[in-house]
Amino acid sequence: MADVTANTSPAILSSMRSELFSQAHNEVHSGERYTLQNPRLLRVSLGPDVIAAKGVMVAYTGQVQFRHEGAGSVAKVMKRVLTAEDQPLMRMTGQGQVYLARRAAHVFTMELEGEGISVGGHSLLAFDAALQWDIHRTGTAMVGAGLFNTTVGGHGTVALTSDGQPLILDCSQQPVFVDTDAAVCWSANLKPSLVSSMSAMSFIGRGSGEAVQYSFHGPGFVVVQPSESV
Repeated sequence: MADVTANTSPAILSSMRSELFSQAHNEVHSGERYTLQNPRLLRVSLGPDVIAAKGVMVAYTGQVQFRHEGAGSVAKVMKRVLTAEDQPLMRMTGQGQVYLARRAAHVFTMELEGEGISVGGHSLLAFDAALQWDIHRTGTAMVGAGLFNTTVGGHGTVALTSDGQPLILDCSQQPVFVDTDAAVCWSANLKPSLVSSMSAMSFIGRGSGEAVQYSFHGPGFVVVQPSESV
């Protein structure tokens, strides 16, 4: 195969390198365990174990092992079998740096200090293995929707993804209605219900993606993504 650089002048190579290896593409070193390298890529420094969604590791350095993270208790196993919340998880152990991303979605972290959040599998990126997690129903089945989420709680960090820049809405003052596919996560103490904003006649003829929403009301928040994709 011909050497593609044989006829390329050093000046052109230098110009290419200065664009590719500019400061904007260098690693970010913060000393923190979870460090955003850019809005869509997270670096996790291992020591204590971290649980992550399968398929989100894009690179790593050091001595790192990845293994399937089972549901643990029989109750969790049955919930995963009987519900639609089937987010495969993996445990990351060892010493090194692991880089996580999901389809170039925005990444953000939340520090839990004894509280919990309810998060959809499509938004859960990673969390400290010391945190507790379980599967729960998010609302009563309605119009074919029987929805389940994963709750994560305790003391530690959770990394989440959002299809676009996320928005935090306060649910304490008045009810907040969110499309089920646009809800990233919410305070675990909130108990959303599923409601329909369409009349029965609206289902005759053309359908609508806005037929069913979560209704939140109470002390807490909901994080919304500017997209209905999952």
